[in-house]
Amino acid sequence: MLLERKVAVIHGGGGAIGGAVARAFAREGAKVFLAGRTLAKVEAVARDITRAGGRAEAAQVDGFDERAVNGYLTDVVAKTGRLDITLNAVGLFHVQGTPFAELSLEDFIYPLAIYTRTNFLTAKAAARHMVKQGSGVVLTLSTPGSRMSGVGFLGYGVTCGAIETFTRILAGELGQSGVRAVCLRSDAIPEALATSHARRVFQGFAERAGVKVEDMLAERARVGTLLQRFPTLAQAANFAAFVASDGAGAMTGAIANLTCGSVVD
Repeated sequence: MLLERKVAVIHGGGGAIGGAVARAFAREGAKVFLAGRTLAKVEAVARDITRAGGRAEAAQVDGFDERAVNGYLTDVVAKTGRLDITLNAVGLFHVQGTPFAELSLEDFIYPLAIYTRTNFLTAKAAARHMVKQGSGVVLTLSTPGSRMSGVGFLGYGVTCGAIETFTRILAGELGQSGVRAVCLRSDAIPEALATSHARRVFQGFAERAGVKVEDMLAERARVGTLLQRFPTLAQAANFAAFVASDGAGAMTGAIANLTCGSVVD
């Protein structure tokens, strides 16, 4: 198994992507600690994992609270003796679909402030332990909004660009201590619409176009990606498991393109 004897912490582990990655990590042998602001959601994922024969624990942790994040990781390391992987999959609703001329400063700043805050706090808390042990992997998430240009996603596009830059520079900060940092850039995942904030985010675009969210995404996938489809949760999660493993030990400071070709490198 790719992650046998590894210890992984997933912030936002009750969400669509966080939960999918948690299940993939557990299938590959990791002991998974799921943190989230809504306890019921992370507990549900933990139950799924244990029923399938994996190892998982859930805890209510606010990924925007520095003291809570630090305390939680200290408790995890005290219990397990190590921390090998951390993923920030925290997601919150933010405004998209609003053209620049109508976009308020508050709606522009909000995603940038919240996403950079939680990624900084969770990465720093994990790095304290990883640097001491001389190994570890910090995973972040972004979208092709970091590379694309268009109407209606200025705030979140800038946010994703910031997360990718954060990951590249973090790799330089931590590399000499044997710690890797990789950003997973995925595109829209239709499966996530039912269980995440994604539907509300895309609704802003769909309403202005006068179409359903599903129809809007289907058309965008058809004409806007090389594979004429979007990635699946399983594809994103399985790649996360690989990149967190020792098999990807030469990869750091990288932005992994999982967009099905909506952007190319």
